[in-house]
Amino acid sequence: MKTAFVNGNVYLDRAWARDALVTVEQGRILAAQRGTEADEIVDLDGGWLVPGFIDVQVNGGGGVLLNDVPTVAGIAAIAAAHARFGTTAMLPTLISATPDVIAAALDATDEAISAGVPGCIGIHVEGPVLNAKRRGIHTEGNLRRLDDAMVDLLTRPRAGKVLFTIAPEYLHADQARALTGAGVVLAMGHSDADYETARAAFDMGVTGVTHLFNAMSALHHRNPGMVGAALENRTAWCGLIADGYHVHPAAMRVALASRPLDRFMLVTDAMPCVGSDLASFELDGREITVAEGRCVGADGTLAGASLDMAGAVRNAVDMAGLSVAQAVDMASVQPAEFLGLGAERGVIAAGYTADFVHLDRAMAPQATWIAGERAF
Repeated sequence: MKTAFVNGNVYLDRAWARDALVTVEQGRILAAQRGTEADEIVDLDGGWLVPGFIDVQVNGGGGVLLNDVPTVAGIAAIAAAHARFGTTAMLPTLISATPDVIAAALDATDEAISAGVPGCIGIHVEGPVLNAKRRGIHTEGNLRRLDDAMVDLLTRPRAGKVLFTIAPEYLHADQARALTGAGVVLAMGHSDADYETARAAFDMGVTGVTHLFNAMSALHHRNPGMVGAALENRTAWCGLIADGYHVHPAAMRVALASRPLDRFMLVTDAMPCVGSDLASFELDGREITVAEGRCVGADGTLAGASLDMAGAVRNAVDMAGLSVAQAVDMASVQPAEFLGLGAERGVIAAGYTADFVHLDRAMAPQATWIAGERAF
């Protein structure tokens, strides 16, 4: 199938083209080049065609929270809700849960991938090995130390990617070797670790920082903390929740200026309200209120986000002063690289998965294609 995207800006192989001809075969891009002779023509009407967004932190969407519905149906509902906002690949994310729920979510993710659920490429297990002092909205009763049983559960062969967020003060070198040796991607977060401990975790194989600034020891000029270790590091990928609530725009701009831009990625930390009209929902029996674009518990603690990836890209441009290309890379190229999928996702070019999103002139999503099929 040859499709010409015309009358707009096409991010073709990470460079802008006015028009482009994309040939798709069996879910992959066979060819992507300038041109207009095609089987189908899509008029971008002055908008943008960019690679599909990859979100590595999606707690819920479409009225569904993964913790409550760790099933194929639950994952499919979340993925479908986010496809409306340009997300073509995602890791459904489990907020600190009991071992049986973790096991169920891991198995459901395998089943979803095997069943071909569009957009599901793995799972993010956030916690439960977190520091109670920095737990945020995570239920304290679910927190626990990393033991052999959990390492065994996380290292079993899986159909997709497994991302595991852990407080680095509770990670030992032998556990890190076992996890990374089995292909688990390690990120640090919800931590009170000092600078030295965080640096040591990077040396042990941690390659990600879950929602930089949030729920971690802060930067102080005599005690750099985990934020200081992350900003100093030049190779790990840092996630940013660009909703204007989790991170002040000035802090975001300082962070982006302090280390390689290609080591940042946008995440939504989305809750069930995204893609639904929910004004509230429950997390482990606690009511979470959705108001003015924020999700908060009764005590005012931020509880995930009411953010979609298209909104995050717009905010990265408007709040952080990034170019459209830089913001899109943070939503596509960098997450793919972080997950080890940079050779097959995140770029509109020959050989890559045929995932793209049409944004209008205001950068609002108008259409989404997953593996060449229209998903929205």
